[in-house]
Amino acid sequence: MSPRRPTGPTSVTPDLWPLIHAERAALASDLGTLTDEQWQVRSLCAAWTVEDTVAHLVAGASTGPLRWFRSVLAARGNVERHNARRLAEHRAPTSAGTLERFRAVIGSRTCPPGPVEMWLGEIVVHGADVRRPLGLVRDAPVTTLTPLATFFARQNSTVRSRTVSTGLRLAASDGPFTAGPDDGPRVSGPTLALVMAMAGRAVFCDDLTGPGVEVLRSRC
Repeated sequence: MSPRRPTGPTSVTPDLWPLIHAERAALASDLGTLTDEQWQVRSLCAAWTVEDTVAHLVAGASTGPLRWFRSVLAARGNVERHNARRLAEHRAPTSAGTLERFRAVIGSRTCPPGPVEMWLGEIVVHGADVRRPLGLVRDAPVTTLTPLATFFARQNSTVRSRTVSTGLRLAASDGPFTAGPDDGPRVSGPTLALVMAMAGRAVFCDDLTGPGVEVLRSRC
């Protein structure tokens, strides 16, 4: 009798949740050093302060698919209204309280619907949204950033990352990530800067080099 052929996938997608939890823990550590004034600094999400952005992260880690659909329906499909309601729900009366709420969800695997790469992107991008205006630096492992960069280059999700990078040759200077046509205008630099530029954060184009940088910046 010949051996039975495997019916399932021959490879398993790496579990990204430990990477998400590690990035949350790193951000919580950085947030523990902030003054009350720093919590009210405007993040790279122009409508949100640092505290607002952290409350948004708490909401994402506390809202499963069913609750998310109910919230969006209650907001009549208006995602901004949905986000504002969830943010208000999860922001505490004080910044210290918001930080405690964030710490409480560090190990959570609860999330709205979507591939897990989206929630890795949520903590990496919003973590940088918070740190950059405050002058904080997080040297996230390239093994964390590479799968996110690859995901962003392949498809649009909560950000228009594929659209932003279309036609450009992206190449990380600190890791193995590459994307785009070989003959496309080149954009090189740290993987985090490439991720953040694909997420529409134009300020990170300052960390990139190559003839495609200004094209990328114009799309952010």
